[in-house]
Amino acid sequence: MNILKSINSIWRLFMHVMTSNIGKIVISDAITLKDSGAIKKILICRPNHRLGNQLLITPIVLEAIKNFPEAKIDLFLKGGLGSIIFKNYNEVNKIIYLPRQPHKNPIQYIKAWLAVKSKHYDIVINAVKGSSSGKAATRMSRSKYKVYDKVDSDITKEHKDAVHMAKSPVYCFRNTLKKWNFKTKEAKVPVLDIKLSSSEKTKGRQLLQKMTGNANKTICLFTYATDDKCHPESWWLPFYEKLQKTFPDYNIIEVLPVENVSQIQFKAPTLYSKDIREMAALIANTKVFIGADGGVMHLACAAQTPTVGLFSRDNQEEYAPYGNSSLALNTNYIDLDGCIKAVQNILV
Repeated sequence: MNILKSINSIWRLFMHVMTSNIGKIVISDAITLKDSGAIKKILICRPNHRLGNQLLITPIVLEAIKNFPEAKIDLFLKGGLGSIIFKNYNEVNKIIYLPRQPHKNPIQYIKAWLAVKSKHYDIVINAVKGSSSGKAATRMSRSKYKVYDKVDSDITKEHKDAVHMAKSPVYCFRNTLKKWNFKTKEAKVPVLDIKLSSSEKTKGRQLLQKMTGNANKTICLFTYATDDKCHPESWWLPFYEKLQKTFPDYNIIEVLPVENVSQIQFKAPTLYSKDIREMAALIANTKVFIGADGGVMHLACAAQTPTVGLFSRDNQEEYAPYGNSSLALNTNYIDLDGCIKAVQNILV
């Protein structure tokens, strides 16, 4: 395992060095794009396998759809979650997958890069500036119009939230389109959206009623996270007790991680599922989701549920849940009563 990690680390370093200058020189600012109907094929690059990182590109996908409604979109991703996340996106034509561990599947790795190179696109978008593979794919693609996630001073002056991982590519896309003299259809940055169908939401409601045995309003918890993002039982248990006392008429349930652990000692009804759309459908039927910074927190946002993100790192500006009354709380600076008050403000 250590050898595999070393290989992956060396590969990431190599890709970073090789692509460090890509995007610094703006290749296509001098061109003009005025006809949205001329854009038929778009490629969006975000080759990262993590659930949260793939959910965070749903806003740039929605932004591309809004500005170019006649276009079909291909996605350059890693792993296999994309087909699940974008299942109900009719505008998504194809997903090109890089394997999670290229050295284990070199043939698929080569095929993915050839797929990017072989097709002509009208616009190619690199969704995250720090992605070496994303920059490389954008650079090598056959497209006149290329967008790199490059946040310049003009964007940060106008948009204080431009550092957010979901919002940054949208602002950069709009900024680049303006340079091309294209009139963008601007509004608020789209929220994360997994596009649950009505039948999925109905199944989620039935599952929730089966778990709770009633039709009362429900608070959903996710008490796990990786590394130091995970709050200990000594934090969660008192918080859970305060929730029970403050909201006696609400159900409280817990969605479990794949590790099947609970920081509240399984005191609440639980869902253990590896089906992320089933998890999202359940959460969509609750009144508020409370969980630490991570993939399931972003899944709750994408299910359009008010989300309280609990942060133990100072990175909430980049990853905070937003939209639908969602907010981020850094538990280094707010106590349990403050967290309860924030939940009350959402549920009022």
